[in-house]
Amino acid sequence: MTVGVLLAGSGVFDGSEIHEATFTLLALEQNGFEYVCFSPDVDQSQVINHITGEEMDETRNVLIESARIARGNIQSINKVKLNLLDGLIIPGGFGPAKNITRWAFDGPSGEINEESKRVIVDMVAEGKPVAALCMSPTVIAKAFEGTGLQLSLTIGTPKEPSPYDIQEIADGIETVGGKVEMKSIREICIDEDNKIITAPCYMMDATIEEVYNNTKMAVNKLCEMIKENE
Repeated sequence: MTVGVLLAGSGVFDGSEIHEATFTLLALEQNGFEYVCFSPDVDQSQVINHITGEEMDETRNVLIESARIARGNIQSINKVKLNLLDGLIIPGGFGPAKNITRWAFDGPSGEINEESKRVIVDMVAEGKPVAALCMSPTVIAKAFEGTGLQLSLTIGTPKEPSPYDIQEIADGIETVGGKVEMKSIREICIDEDNKIITAPCYMMDATIEEVYNNTKMAVNKLCEMIKENE
């Protein structure tokens, strides 16, 4: 059984969150699953200095940067054969909100990468489970905007410490048609009807161990759903 992992660069502030992506790959292997990493072959919207937080005057490619996490074993999203995948996971970080959607710049009105949208929508249409971590549930929400399909998603809870405005992002998800459930770092959100799993991870003020456990909860549930599809 094989799971696709959609990456969006390398590094929390302008790409995929490296801890979440690595924990995802580890948890899949621990479950006995294989994985295929892929990414849009586009320029990053920004390149951020991860020490200062300032934007750098240079251009980087999302696929090439994602290859750092995948150790070079990655392919462009437009070459992915969905019939060979049993599920999909999208790690978080600002990459999904900058390079797959424009949520970080334009909020819920931002555009979404069409190839990424196609992959997500087609996987759900075929009844294949999809998991999204951290900020990536906004990508799921954008992919189904205007379809009338209301998915249950979480990006955390404002009742516990977070470096982000959880309520504002939750309101944005509901603006594009999603249904938000507030979950802590110790919980995941499971949309049983649509086979969508979401987890807060680093949206909350969490330790690396808490993020590992939260990621593993989501991956374990995804693998369980895939096995039920057999």
